[in-house]
This record gives sequence, structure tokens and C-alpha cells, in this order.
Amino acid sequence: MKPRSCSSSTSRRALLVLLLCYLCSSVAMSQSTSDSCSSSSSLATAVSRLIPFDTSNLTCLDAWPSQGFVVRYGKSGQGTWSFVLSAPDAGGYVALGFSPDGTMVGSSAIAGWTTTAGGGGVGVAKQYRLGGTSPASCPPDQGSLALLPGTTLLAAQSSRLYLAFQFTSAQPPPPYLIYAVGPSGARISGNNNYLVRHKSYASAAVNYATGVASAAGGSSAFNARKWHGAMAGLGWGVLMPVGAALARYFRHHDPFWFYAHVSVQGVGFVLGAAGVAAGFKLNDDGADSHQALGVAVLIMGCLQVLAFLARPGKGSKVRRYWNWYHHYVGRAAVACAVANVFVGLSIAHEAAAASAFYGVFLAVCVVASVVLEVRLWRSAA
Repeated sequence: MKPRSCSSSTSRRALLVLLLCYLCSSVAMSQSTSDSCSSSSSLATAVSRLIPFDTSNLTCLDAWPSQGFVVRYGKSGQGTWSFVLSAPDAGGYVALGFSPDGTMVGSSAIAGWTTTAGGGGVGVAKQYRLGGTSPASCPPDQGSLALLPGTTLLAAQSSRLYLAFQFTSAQPPPPYLIYAVGPSGARISGNNNYLVRHKSYASAAVNYATGVASAAGGSSAFNARKWHGAMAGLGWGVLMPVGAALARYFRHHDPFWFYAHVSVQGVGFVLGAAGVAAGFKLNDDGADSHQALGVAVLIMGCLQVLAFLARPGKGSKVRRYWNWYHHYVGRAAVACAVANVFVGLSIAHEAAAASAFYGVFLAVCVVASVVLEVRLWRSAA
């Protein structure tokens, strides 16, 4: 029998040791880069030492499991709220925002990043007022959170980022938390710390008293602002002009024009009023003109409904004056509604394509009105 080679046995032992080292390092790395409320409700000692406030009794939320976001929060003293966001370091910024209705635009957020990819460099954390989707509309050091000086920071530990901050508020924070992840390698825009557009984001409703949060929903979820825009835009901005055109240019199709006019205007009024009601629930800064125009259109719409219910007979002496009132109030309502659609799109920071699409619709309506007006003049001559 041939004797066993000593070098072969040594090689197998070396391979076994290397394999065990690899497995141990993989497990250690997995443990160091993971964080969840099920594993521990409190931060690791090495992390808590980096944060300038007590983190031992914070409520823990597995906020955004698909992205590994964990949020810890608590209230102490006279309305002092503490928050710590834990998230994997993916090479971009991480952000935690507060919104009254679940939308990112119009909310206040704290964003943090490191100056070097992979958790190295200096940690930077700033408050932002998210005024839109472009970097210029998200300037730093603005927002509605009354941050406590010296408590806002970003710490990097074991391939995770820990964004910590405190603010004062006598009332609970807004009921929706906003989470965002910035694109890898693009933390800020230029030298002004303007945020670039996020890679992905989600929102969730939170009950701060019970520590219960809804599942984080992505950016495609409908919200009150979108319902407001859709209903008000369709009702006031589309159906009202169409209904007015039916009454103006199709009177020779009697009684079709009357029933079509009443039906289209009725549906437009209901949708528009519902859109205005949804708009009252929003809290958009700089929307005073939009709200004023919306209320004016609603009042004129109500006056038109009352005029329809109290219209005099065709043989009445006041019928002529009623017609003047009905026509001119209706035209004023349509003009204000069309203008308010563009104002609303501007406030909501919608893409230019939305305004262009509505502009094309109006252009088609104008061309059709000119053609029909010419035909109306010729038939009356």
C-alpha cells in the first residue's frame, strides 16, 4: 500500500481553515450590516455612543423592509422627539421625512450621507424643505422641524448609516413618514448641498402612541393630492368647457343640446366640488391663489346650479336678464377654472408634459370653437 502524502493532508487542512474563516467572516458581515426590530429594539453600544442623546428606550419600527430601513423614535421631556434611522450604506443619501398626507412634495425631511462611498469620510446631515422634484426646489437648512442644535448627525458603522436627530413639538409629528434612498454616488448637487432626485422612496402612516405603522407604499400610490388634481381638473377644467360648448353650438339639436349640457355640467360640478373638498385637506404652502380661485369657481358653480333650479319660463320678462346672468357667470367660471388648472399643476410641481397635454386640449377646443362660431354666424346671416 502506498503511504499517504503528508503534503496532501496539510493542503486539506489549510483549505478547511480557509473555508471556516470565510464562513465566519460572511456571518460576521451579515450580522454587522443587518438591523431589525426583531433582533434588538435598541442600538448597539458602538452606535449609541456616537449619538448625542439617549437611545435606550426608543420604539422600533421595521419601516421599509425591502430597503432595510429601521426607524427608532421616542418622546421625552416637554415635547422633545428623538429619531434614529438605520439603513444600509448603498453609496447614496438616506432620508426620513414627515408629511401630513403621505406625499413627498411639501414635506420636511432630514437627509444624510457620507463624503466617501462605503461609509468612509465625514457624515453630513441636513434638514430639507421638499418643494418639488428638482434639486433647485430642495434647498438645505429649510423645513418645519424645530431641530435641537447639536443633535443632528449621520454616523457610519459596519456598512450601515445611522441618521439621528431631535426636534421639539408639543403635538405628535405629522402622521406619515417618508423614506428615500438617493442614487449611488450622487448624494448632493454641486456645492450647495441641494438634493438630487431620489432613486426610490416610500411612505407609511404611523401611530406614534402605539408604535404601529402601515406597510410602506411606493411612489405609485394614489394620495389626496392626486385625487384632488384628478377630480378638480376633470370636473372644472375639462367637463365645464365642454358643457358650455354644447349649449353654445348645438342648440339646433333640440332638445339634445339641453340634456347634454345639463348632464355634462352636472357631472363636472359634482367632480369639481369633490375635488375642492379633497383640496381642503391639503396643506400646501404658497397655494393661496390656487385656493382662492378654486373657491371662486365653486361659488360660481353653485350659483349656476341655483340659476338652473330657479330659471324663469321662456315667455317671462326677466328671461333675457337671466340668460345674461347665466351666460356670463358660466363663462367667468370656465375662465377661472382653466387658469386654476395651470396654477395647480405649477404648485404640485407636475412634469411639463402634464401642462403641455392640457394646453393641447385647450388648443383643440379653441380651434373647434372658432370653426363652430363661424358656422353659427353664417347660419344666422
